Amino acid sequence: MRLAKKIDVPFNGTKEQEECLKSELAALKESGGEGLLIAALQKAQEIYGYLPEAVQQMVADAFDVSLAEVYGVATFYAQFSLYPKGRYKVGVCLGTACYVKGSGEVYQKVCDSLKISGGECTDDLKFSLDATRCIGCCGLAPVMTVNDDVYGKVTVDEVESILAKYND
Repeated sequence: MRLAKKIDVPFNGTKEQEECLKSELAALKESGGEGLLIAALQKAQEIYGYLPEAVQQMVADAFDVSLAEVYGVATFYAQFSLYPKGRYKVGVCLGTACYVKGSGEVYQKVCDSLKISGGECTDDLKFSLDATRCIGCCGLAPVMTVNDDVYGKVTVDEVESILAKYND
């Protein structure tokens, strides 16, 4: 599996985001207990949308652990993203029902159309693409989502027209 390409966009978190994260981290640290690093990363991703190195360092500093430990947790769990997501988050279900109905070809067509691979984001930060697993719409297989919009029985020929709806 290919790693997502690094988007060369400088991190531009706001002071408000930083203050919010520091407050959340302090509250988590005060609560004690197990799994705090995961909870801290979840809060950080909630605030920033992804986990750039600067944010990982804030978490590491707050919990007195190394950046390597934070990075290890962030890269182990699929829920975390080290890269920004696009304004339009495209998902193509590769679960069994969708896959046998052709979602692999739909997924490849999205990759080709956007010129990115799964886990990547277009250079303009407009679209990102992820392979998903069952989203509970097996009767509509193959399924493609764009943010909260669900498209069922998608064919390769429909991919570009679906994506065109989001070219504003």
